[in-house]
Amino acid sequence: MPVLKIVTGKDNPILRAKTQQVKKITKEIKVLVDNMKETTVAANGAGLAAPQVNRTERICIALIAKKLTPLVNPEILWRSSDKETMEEGCLSLPEIWIQVTRPREIVVRYRSLTGRERELKLSGFDARVVQHEVDHLEGVLIVDHRSENVM
Repeated sequence: MPVLKIVTGKDNPILRAKTQQVKKITKEIKVLVDNMKETTVAANGAGLAAPQVNRTERICIALIAKKLTPLVNPEILWRSSDKETMEEGCLSLPEIWIQVTRPREIVVRYRSLTGRERELKLSGFDARVVQHEVDHLEGVLIVDHRSENVM
């Protein structure tokens, strides 16, 4: 499986566009997900969203329970009011690290590659990675959180 080229730059229009819902999980989608996993591993990342590899589908890969998990059409249904600030980096913004405040817990609904709808309650690092990747699907980057963290 090929390692895909990662799109970079905080002003890149590809990274700023909202993604499109996946209507059907096809063989092409499954190949894309496999390539995204390979790319994530090669880049030593914790996640990757379709726009980061120049795609418009609402798909991301996130490290959940130490396993790279594909999320098709993810939607965060609930966010805890309890928040935590941690330093985050991004494969599309190499060498930029920013303190980002995010809810400690979330509930995310998504489709698996078999098309099954799933819901997960996540906390800690798992929740943070999913929130970061879902941000990408909405055209939001970590640099957009910078002003929220200024005290």
